Amino acid sequence: MAETHFHQKIPFYEKAGYSAADAAANFVFMTMILFQLNFYTDTFGLTASAAAAILLWPRLWDAIFDPIMGVLADRTNTRWGKFRPWILWTAVPWAVVMVLAYTTPTGWSAAALIAYACITNSLLMTLYSMNNMPYSALGGVITADLDERARLNSFRFIAVNIAQFIVGGFTLPLVAKFAAGHDRAYGWRMTMTIWATLCLGLFLITFLTTKERIKPVVETKSSPKQDFLDLLQNGPWRVMALMTLVHFGILSFRGGALYNYYHHYADPAAMFDFVQKLGLTAPPLLEGAPKPGGLLEWLGYIVHGTRDNLAASNVADVFNSIVNMAGTLTILIVILLSASLARRFGKKAVGVAGFFLSTLCAFAFYLLKPTDVNAMVGLTVLGSAVYAPTIPLVWAIFADVADYSEWKTGRRFTGMVFATIGFALKAGLALGSASFLWLMAGLFHYDTKFPAAPEAVAGYRACVGIAVGILFAVCTGLLLSYKLDKQVTIQMSDELAARRRKVTV
Repeated sequence: MAETHFHQKIPFYEKAGYSAADAAANFVFMTMILFQLNFYTDTFGLTASAAAAILLWPRLWDAIFDPIMGVLADRTNTRWGKFRPWILWTAVPWAVVMVLAYTTPTGWSAAALIAYACITNSLLMTLYSMNNMPYSALGGVITADLDERARLNSFRFIAVNIAQFIVGGFTLPLVAKFAAGHDRAYGWRMTMTIWATLCLGLFLITFLTTKERIKPVVETKSSPKQDFLDLLQNGPWRVMALMTLVHFGILSFRGGALYNYYHHYADPAAMFDFVQKLGLTAPPLLEGAPKPGGLLEWLGYIVHGTRDNLAASNVADVFNSIVNMAGTLTILIVILLSASLARRFGKKAVGVAGFFLSTLCAFAFYLLKPTDVNAMVGLTVLGSAVYAPTIPLVWAIFADVADYSEWKTGRRFTGMVFATIGFALKAGLALGSASFLWLMAGLFHYDTKFPAAPEAVAGYRACVGIAVGILFAVCTGLLLSYKLDKQVTIQMSDELAARRRKVTV
């Protein structure tokens, strides 16, 4: 069979509305991936070991909480459905805790600061689970049409990458803008207040515009233990859970490594020349001169200096932002092709190709010299282009895994599927960030007080290139072993649709 026989079209406004909540989630997610590690060490004032613990344990708790949340969501029954209400209920607490997690108390002891960071980060991760796990499961019950499901996830990840573009490109300039006349801690707090306000509005849009359509063929009662035992018999779930652990470990590992790579390995003069060609350099702000207005003016202001007298950290901030924006913009454009690629080749084939090519791009990073800043941008764009189609398709595959459970057992427990995948995701994020710090400390003698030591710089280069490349290769191998190819998913979709029609007739 070339096409699925079951069709269930979703209106444009609902696809766009569904995408809003994941855009909101990425104001936390991408800040966490790109900046949280360095926020804790450089602004909050934690040691590398304390930062590693705070990044690890709250995220591991969050991972453990995800299956609990899956049980709760699967057993939630309201007039709004099972999953939508959680997006509404968590919207305001999310916004409040998001600001608190990036607030640096003054005059506190080191122990009190560690406790504060641990508590606020744990609360933020818990709210993330309570919101994003039901949100992810919601995508599996809006439609059973395979093509519409792929389109829904394409819309979702277009919105995600718009949010990532904003976070990656404008967080550091906003921090610098608000820090002028204050300090960097104030800059972080004000920037996160803006992001939190946006999150609140986007969550409300998703709640108001979406609808849960897929109901179990038969509502059967089962215990969480039975649901989990059934999942253990689900081969596709086992593969995707392990792949998710590695995949999201890559994201947090690479985020911390790249920040240091640009700040301590890439040549400041070469980055300055690159930024200057874009017209973003400006003279220092003189006493009594009017402050810059727009964000682009601030980009120029924080790079201020001459090629021979640079504020190296500032130029790295801006170059890092430019690279983030270039990569995210590429993903945003290429991701539009993911649905058509999935229809033609199948989700599995596209995912395998994307991860394999990402492996090669990561290894190529290791070959770059500090002055190869043009190649750094070029490889980022190329890597983003080959990785982009995998992003929505992996999440569509998770919905297929939920379908597979229903196909084999006769019971649908979408929440448990996405919750356990969420466990793997959060555990991957936790282990990725902590592993970067452990690897740097253990093999390269990393000390937060001397981040530019030669051994540490060699470590950033090895982590960005060799370690990330190996992890992408592992993802490629795991996805190759996944057995739900295009033909099986079409068969599965048609048979489930036939079962539902028999019940409703």
